[in-house]
Amino acid sequence: MSIAQILALVCGVGGFGALVAATTSNEWKVTTRASSVITATWVYQGLWMNCAGNALGSFHCRPHFTIFKVEGYIQACRGLMIAAVSLGFFGSIFALFGMKCTKVGGSDKAKAKLACLAGIVFILSGLCSMTGCSLYANKITTEFFDPLFMEQKMGYTYNGPTSVTSSRTKYHGGEGDFKTTGPSKQFDKNAYV
Repeated sequence: MSIAQILALVCGVGGFGALVAATTSNEWKVTTRASSVITATWVYQGLWMNCAGNALGSFHCRPHFTIFKVEGYIQACRGLMIAAVSLGFFGSIFALFGMKCTKVGGSDKAKAKLACLAGIVFILSGLCSMTGCSLYANKITTEFFDPLFMEQKMGYTYNGPTSVTSSRTKYHGGEGDFKTTGPSKQFDKNAYV
């Protein structure tokens, strides 16, 4: 019985460690702009800071200094992930005290209650982290498949002279400089993520 408890404690503490690593990671959203191998750039966006790097090895990070300029879904993800880390920490402590092989925690009946409480806290921690990650992934997927959201899509390709001339505001009649085009087939609804 104590081998199963030790294995459960190791899995719980390992999951807590992975949760902390995911929360502090800067690679929640990665954008790549590569026209060639030499000019490739990457933008890493996380819950706490944004980083940019290029193929020459330059890497720069900028933390989010204020919570007022951070988008609402990032704030919600931050809160859920912090709640998950806190619950995971207390779940690990409860699981350690609830094991039969430890001398701390009182009688076997009290230890059984602590072990059950640890399991419930670990489940709540998992639900918080799963909700936060799902919320962030849903926002990324929604932006990617939205044909009106061009913040990332416009930075990927250069349309030649049309991208320069379409920035003019004057109209010469006929075709002129105004050109209406739909989104590229690359970002069609049937594209795979």
